[in-house]
Amino acid sequence: MSDAPLIDLRKITRVYGSGASEVRALDNVDLTIDDGEFVAIMGPSGSGKSTALNVIGCLDSPTSGEYRFCGTEIASLTRDQLALLRRHYLGFVFQGYNLLARTSALHNVELPLIYKGLSRSERLKAAHSALAKVGLEHRARHDPSELSGGQQQRVAIARALVGSPRVVLADEPTGNLDTKRSIEIMEVLQGLNRETGLTIVMVTHERDMAAFADRLIWMVDGRVERDEQIGKAA
Repeated sequence: MSDAPLIDLRKITRVYGSGASEVRALDNVDLTIDDGEFVAIMGPSGSGKSTALNVIGCLDSPTSGEYRFCGTEIASLTRDQLALLRRHYLGFVFQGYNLLARTSALHNVELPLIYKGLSRSERLKAAHSALAKVGLEHRARHDPSELSGGQQQRVAIARALVGSPRVVLADEPTGNLDTKRSIEIMEVLQGLNRETGLTIVMVTHERDMAAFADRLIWMVDGRVERDEQIGKAA
């Protein structure tokens, strides 16, 4: 199992609809991602990049093909086992921050740990630690309305980190931000990858944001058209 890729997609196809209305969002996709990689997935609208991320995150199931996570065939898991996999191994960051409006940054971050059965003191300690990793421990008691868009997204990243996942999946994490805040968010993600070895898989439509990653997957019409290393900065 230690020799298996962290993420292994083989001949993955995802079809929506049927007949004349059929859409092949993914078409025979082969993709492997190893532990510790920072991968950006790009492509035009409708290329299948978000569908690929949803399959990787076990939020959607392929129509055909095989997906293995840490060597385990995902199709063999029950609904409860899938929920446990998402809870313990995956963290999610979306374009919309999805924070609870009248709840402090600290309590937004601790929320996923309630479902893991941790005590309140354990949850708060972990939440403070996660906020510190994104440079926001000093804003722990502030509500989202008191934070900038970039700060709200950093809270969302801290929430994704608080459960110590193997992988963070980010879908257009800078889509609602200006250039300065976008760069700040990408520097946070890049720093987490390089300093802790966290695996990050990110969908973006911005090439300058993808440049923070180490590997670029370019998708067109549901297929991987190009897969290239873009390297770590010296």
